Order: sequence, then C-alpha cells, then structure tokens
Amino acid sequence: MTLDLRRLTDSYSVAPQIDPEDMAALKAMGFVMVIDNRPDGEIPGALQAAQMAEAAKAAGLGFAVNPVTPGQFTPDLVARQRAAVDAAAGGKVLAYCASGNRSTILWELVNAKVLPIDEMLRTAAEAGYDHAPVRPLIEAFAAQP
Repeated sequence: MTLDLRRLTDSYSVAPQIDPEDMAALKAMGFVMVIDNRPDGEIPGALQAAQMAEAAKAAGLGFAVNPVTPGQFTPDLVARQRAAVDAAAGGKVLAYCASGNRSTILWELVNAKVLPIDEMLRTAAEAGYDHAPVRPLIEAFAAQP
C-alpha cells in the first residue's frame, strides 16, 4: 500500500488505512505519534490495533487507539483524540481511518474552539474532504462550555 498522507497542519496529517510496514517510513518522515481511528471490526486481523501498535512501537513511534464508528462523534471521543495529540508534545501526528475522513472530522472537533471553522473546512476541502455538511457538528462542539 502506498502512503496517502494529507497534511492539515505542520504537525497533524491524516491518511486512509496504513500498513504495519509503513511505520518505519512514518518515523523517517518525522512523525512521533500515530492515532488509529478505525474500529477493529472494519478491518482484517493484520491491520487491527494490536498489530499496528506493535509495529509502531518497533519503529519508535507512539501509538493511540481511538476508534470512531462513522457518525458517532462524542465529547469523550474528541477528548481522547486531544489527549493523543497532546501526548505527541508538539511533534508530528498521523491519524488514520478508512479514508482519512473521520480523522479529519476529529481534528476539526478538537480545534473547534481555537481555529476558525471556515478555515478548517477549507483545509479539509484542500485535503479532499467536503465537510460543509459537518459544520453544525463543529459549531456545536465550539459552543460547548
């Protein structure tokens, strides 16, 4: 599988499903943390979280599992994504799922209070994701206390 990285910021990129063999290349590109946003039930055993975590560790990368069922974005899920990004201590993070879409939505929700929504939607569109329909969800997260 060829890596299809989509840079959203200098320190946060998303991708469709990656392979365990990709971890060394990610490390060489300067990534320090990989976040798996894909539930194990969607993928074959060789790509499930335990195998991916083992490959990440072998490559010297941090690894976090934060599976997202499509359309199920909760405050707890967003908090776990934020914690995984924070654990990277400002280093480069790659979040992946089936297409990169859910990982991009999580980035938008994590940043809903700190980045302009129009700017995030434009960034997502430039990465290949039309998130105009997600705007109400982002606005709802931005309005939370």
